[in-house]
Amino acid sequence: MSEEINVQETAAEPVADTVSQDALENVVTLKKGDTVKGTVVKIDDNQAYVSLGYKYDGVIPLRELSSVNIDNAAEAVQIGQEVEAKIVSINDAKESLVLSKRQADAPRAWDELQAKSDNGEAFEVVITDVVKGGLVADVGVRGFIPASMVERHFVEDFSSYKGRTIKVKVKEIDRENNKVILSAKDVLEAEYEEKKQQIMSSLEPGQVLEGKVQRLTPFGAFVDIGGIDGLVHVSEIAWQHVAHPADVVSEGQDVKVKVLKVDPSIGKISLSIKAAQPGPWESAVGQFNIGDIVTGVVKRLVSFGAFVEIAPGVEGLVHISQIAHRHIATPYEVLKEGQEVQAKVLDFNPAEKRVSLSIKETEEAPARPEREARAPRAPREESNLPPAESMSFNLGERFGDKLSKFK
Repeated sequence: MSEEINVQETAAEPVADTVSQDALENVVTLKKGDTVKGTVVKIDDNQAYVSLGYKYDGVIPLRELSSVNIDNAAEAVQIGQEVEAKIVSINDAKESLVLSKRQADAPRAWDELQAKSDNGEAFEVVITDVVKGGLVADVGVRGFIPASMVERHFVEDFSSYKGRTIKVKVKEIDRENNKVILSAKDVLEAEYEEKKQQIMSSLEPGQVLEGKVQRLTPFGAFVDIGGIDGLVHVSEIAWQHVAHPADVVSEGQDVKVKVLKVDPSIGKISLSIKAAQPGPWESAVGQFNIGDIVTGVVKRLVSFGAFVEIAPGVEGLVHISQIAHRHIATPYEVLKEGQEVQAKVLDFNPAEKRVSLSIKETEEAPARPEREARAPRAPREESNLPPAESMSFNLGERFGDKLSKFK
């Protein structure tokens, strides 16, 4: 098989002495390893035909079209597209000219990727394959995007990413080992931080905004407020006690939040869901009246009484004297935390956030036991003492001589 051919664009016959100078200039010598340019004129499933302006077209097999695995030649090139390819083999007798677009792309791709890496430049790529551990993109060479570098958040299923165009940066490049690691997450993080600073500069404490719950953690919920996240601490999710954010809100839920604090220096936004809602005492206005019998839950026991929650966030005090009809030394004798009780509203003052309750007034007082009849006094025993009359005497007789001096 010959590795060199001489072809003439204007004539198929051997060049004669009378051939014009222009015709001679169109005679080009091709050899294996040369890089040529041409136009895609036909596409089969497993190869593409390229017109080079010579007497027969070159063929690029499927494996030589791209640096990544593809199933069809149309995934790599289109009819009418100008391509650069390297000559892999020549067989003039069979008019066979095998080309490689992949080999022609690689050297230029490495140089461009190195420049992008040095400059920290972001650029777009098309995802050509989803593999175990991440995504693959054709960047002139095979570029790999690890799963952890695709998004800012965890992605469980990447099947929908094939064919998508995403923006990436070069994370790692190793030409010697033919290794290119790309990161879309770095681009997203940079864009997020830029947008975050813009939005944070427009935020002020006290603003009420619409948001969407992005993710939940044991310590709170991260809420998107227009492209950036703010933290709603677990204590700011609801007016009542919340053990875990998932007990009250869910990911994807639309919520109204109030801005509590903005700290651009550390990029922190503190939000509150409960502060954007009417407070429990505001909601309680008109809900309770003096004399009402209500059902509540014992929240706390203290030495002087018990705090009973009669509505979310509304606690009233049952003084120790109002717990039971009998005397008790401590509320623990009768109540326990978490116990459901009935209580009577003695006083309700939402402005001062104060409710006085009584448990004992919801219960009937026990009847007092009847007092036993007093036993009759025993008869007085006789004694040798003289009768009372015998003990009477005249003061004058007894003290007359002494009283006379006062006359």
